[in-house]
Amino acid sequence: MIELFEYQQLLYATDGFSSTRLIGKGSHGWVYKAILDDNRVVAVKKPLSETHYSKVDNEARVLLSLRPSPLVVNFLGTTLDSPSYKNKLLVMEFMPNGSLRDLLLEPMLAPVPTTSWHKRLHIITQIARAVCFLHQANPIVIHRDIKAENILFDSNWDLKLADFGLAVSTRGGKSSRIISSRKPAGTIGYLDPSYTTASKLSTKSDVFSFGVVVLEVISGRKAMDISKSPASIVEWARPLIEQNKFEGIYDERMALPKWAERRLRKVVELAGRCVCAEQGMRPSMGEIVEAMEMEMSACYLCCIQFFQPMKFLRFRRRRRSNFCTNDLFTTRQMINDDDLSKKVNEN
Repeated sequence: MIELFEYQQLLYATDGFSSTRLIGKGSHGWVYKAILDDNRVVAVKKPLSETHYSKVDNEARVLLSLRPSPLVVNFLGTTLDSPSYKNKLLVMEFMPNGSLRDLLLEPMLAPVPTTSWHKRLHIITQIARAVCFLHQANPIVIHRDIKAENILFDSNWDLKLADFGLAVSTRGGKSSRIISSRKPAGTIGYLDPSYTTASKLSTKSDVFSFGVVVLEVISGRKAMDISKSPASIVEWARPLIEQNKFEGIYDERMALPKWAERRLRKVVELAGRCVCAEQGMRPSMGEIVEAMEMEMSACYLCCIQFFQPMKFLRFRRRRRSNFCTNDLFTTRQMINDDDLSKKVNEN
């Protein structure tokens, strides 16, 4: 149920849109932390200027078209309709743990650090599921601005996709291509190079942006970094992938255990397909989710095999049976991420 708020109520909740409450900036609005009268903590999006009012409406419309999902930031409400857009605000779920960009820039400072490869693979899998959710919706939604800054973490460190100001949706089947009159839009570094006109908009445009994010997660490098040559992460990574020099892509701040080598290579190869210059050569998000879930399953099996001689010896003797599906699930639950990260990095 979408709530309607008074403008003055949200003005008070953000302390008059104080700079001390500013927590981010989206494609079309400033985002403030707000504390409502009932002590709920929410995020309030305020348009950057009058020229961005239409994007605020677009974001609300797109989010209302989607069924509830744990993969998308919750749209809680908006201000009451008024003759002008001057006081138009959006109220969203508050995401206290920042963005993926923040996490990658300072991974050691996060309470749940991205210092283990299986955690990074899990993040990539969750992003893939989120984008796939949009592409399988009815109407289909193309986000057009998938990037590390728009992937946010809640209080449980579960990620959600945010900022739908540039998103496009349409009814009419499951075609990967959407007819749109909107001009090409997005963020440099993530923008599909083949998306040069409105008629070239496709779900594969999101696939390209997703591939860029995967390269960021694997390498720890920004999508665009003018201090490096080449500045584009795609232009930097593509020749390394073509030459099978995968070790040159992996985040050098992290140790590379033997179990991770094959898994990471498969994921980087997948990212290479996503950022292919030709849209038709890119996989669909459904194919990507399937591939990532296979890699995550293989990752879990590697972890179990690594721990069997130590942590699960008594467990196996007690059961005196081979692992069945329920045993595998129980074992997964028993794995402590921090212990695993320490062990695999030692090897």
